[in-house]
Order: sequence, then C-alpha cells, then structure tokens
Amino acid sequence: MAYAAMSGSGTTAGDDPLQTAVWRLRSRGCWTDAAALLAPRTASAALTLQRASLLVERCLFTGAGWADAEDALRTAEAAAQSDDERGSAACERGQLAYACTVLGVRDRADEARAALGRAAALLAPDAAGRPLLDFRRGLVAEHLADSAQAARAAYHRAHAGALAHDDTLLLSFTWRHLAALALRDGELAEARQGFTESLRIREELGYLIGTAPALAALADTEPEPEASRLRTEAARLFRLLGGVPTWLADQLAPPAPAA
Repeated sequence: MAYAAMSGSGTTAGDDPLQTAVWRLRSRGCWTDAAALLAPRTASAALTLQRASLLVERCLFTGAGWADAEDALRTAEAAAQSDDERGSAACERGQLAYACTVLGVRDRADEARAALGRAAALLAPDAAGRPLLDFRRGLVAEHLADSAQAARAAYHRAHAGALAHDDTLLLSFTWRHLAALALRDGELAEARQGFTESLRIREELGYLIGTAPALAALADTEPEPEASRLRTEAARLFRLLGGVPTWLADQLAPPAPAA
C-alpha cells in the first residue's frame, strides 16, 4: 500500500533562511530538528501550524511521535484566528487521524473524515491549502473507504490545484498516487510515466525522504534488470536514512528463497 503523503506545500519560501533550514532538515527526515526551529513561544500562527505539520508528517513516515504531534496540533488549533488558518489546522488534524488509522495504531477513520470535511467548509475554493486538502481526501477515499473512483477524482483536483499554485512537491505526490491507481488498473505505460515524473521532481527538489518510495514504485513498472537496479538504490537510500519511511521495509525485503 502507498502510505506516502505530505504535510506542507513545498520547498522554501523565497530566500527565507529559516524556511531553507527547515526544508533541508525535513527533506532528510529530521522532523524533530526542523520543528525545533519553529519555537511555539515566538512563532506566528502560520509557523505554529507548520511546526504541527512537520510532526504529523513524522508520524506517517516513522509511526512514532504521536503525542508530540497532538500537542503541536492543539497549539496550532488554539493559535488559528482566520478561517484559512482554522481550515489548515483541521486539514492537519485529518491527516494525523488518517496516519494513525492507516498505520494500524488506532482506528480514527471517522475523525479523519470529519476533520477534512471541516477543512473543506473553512478553506475557500481558491485557498492555497485547498490542493493539499483534496489530496488528503483522496488518501482517505483510497485507503480507508476503498473507493478508487473517488480517490482518482480527488487526486486530479489536487493535481490541477498544485499546478495552479506552483506546488511542485505536492505534484510529486499526485503523480505518484495517480500512477498507483493506473498500475492497479493495468495501465502500465501511464503508471510508469507518473512514477517517473514523481521521482524526477523529488530528485530535483532534494526530497531525500521521499526518493526511496519513488524508486521502489517505479521499479514495479520496469523490466529487469532496471527493476532490480531501482530497488537496490531504494534500499540503499532507505538504510542511509535510518529505515525511514518505516512502511517501505516490507516492500524492499528480499524475496524468500525457493523451497
């Protein structure tokens, strides 16, 4: 199952040194260090929300840190003042509940749906956070409701929104998840194109934490020996990053020897 999802909306904000530092840490899976740069005592509502999103993403990639994410999210919810901020906080609440459910920690599917529905009511149709919300609603449709049709529609909305808002990192996720649905339908060429685009974007952005899953996904569409080469590279990156994302371990495990 493709668990990969993202929190946040891109790489850096112009030449802001703080955002550049946060991105460099986040892209290497150092979410706790990145969050520490966004001290809650001095951060604005936007930075408080960004801190929460980092810790929510950490939960999805590592299966750990749930209490820290909950605390950061409650702080962000309390700091939110506008509908946009409240909607974005609700989107993170939905993502945390989704992660908890899809990783088998605790069933919070109803909470995920309710929070994302609340976000949809608060975020304007043209809000910058709307494409991410559409993507996450697609995740819930695909992995919690087992509705590929609803997921595909949501991913397409997210893809179009990411293009409109120049959200390159989110595009890497929409390409990937649309490709996974195509592969499930037996559309090999379409799946290969989507996985290739996702990998290209992540390599260009230096999003190391998402590169191993992209390599492994592309390997599923390639013949040998290219498939083995991609999986070997994915396994190398997976080990380099300390076994994160944790859910990739089973996919990269060597096949059992023949009896």
